[in-house]
Amino acid sequence: MTEWFEDESLWIETYPYMFSPSRIAAAEEEVEPLLRLVGIEPQSILDLCCGPGRFAIPLARRGYRVTGVDRTAFFLDKARERAAAANVEVEWVQEDMRTFARPCAFDLALSMFTSFGYFEDKDEDLRVLQNAFESLRPGGALVMDVVGKERLARSFQPTSSRKYADGSVVIDRREVLDDWTRIRMEWTIIRGNDVRVYTVHHTVYSGQELKDRFTAAGFADVKLYGSIDGAPYGLEADRLIVVGRKLAP
Repeated sequence: MTEWFEDESLWIETYPYMFSPSRIAAAEEEVEPLLRLVGIEPQSILDLCCGPGRFAIPLARRGYRVTGVDRTAFFLDKARERAAAANVEVEWVQEDMRTFARPCAFDLALSMFTSFGYFEDKDEDLRVLQNAFESLRPGGALVMDVVGKERLARSFQPTSSRKYADGSVVIDRREVLDDWTRIRMEWTIIRGNDVRVYTVHHTVYSGQELKDRFTAAGFADVKLYGSIDGAPYGLEADRLIVVGRKLAP
């Protein structure tokens, strides 16, 4: 059986809504605070589930050696177009995050925009973290940005809708499953008479749960933040930023 994220049409149809120009521009502004938060000067950076290169390209523009990994060919094609337009070089790799590992190749690894928890088997989430740990050099760090369970519980809405400038409408229907461990979302995209429906689901982690996962994968000095600027993580935080480090032996 195929998994929901293997449907390429899902990413093609939702791309204009997931990666608006303003969202791509926001990543450009977050690069410097992200690097300050980690507190290391990396030479080689892994952008895991890089999508259209939202972070990979501004990092490459600053002179870092960047590898972007994603399993979706459509996203990588967009990333190559954007990298060419920016006149930067990025290594693009089409591979599943459950299998990608390059031992001791990177000083910094990124997992941004809630690109974690896709798999029903939570051991596969652990495998992703273990792969990232293996891919880091001693002294390196992994930064993960997700929507935390605390934020979801605070602001949960079963249904919402958004109308866009081109007249299209996106309706979101949400359902929490499995004792508040997973969320199922049905996205209905309406463009005139054309209606497309997609269903996605992923695991939602609290701050402590994700910290425990990092520790189980081998990371040390794991810290939680509520923003890229390093604000404390708590009930009012809009984001859950986790930083875990691979200590030198």
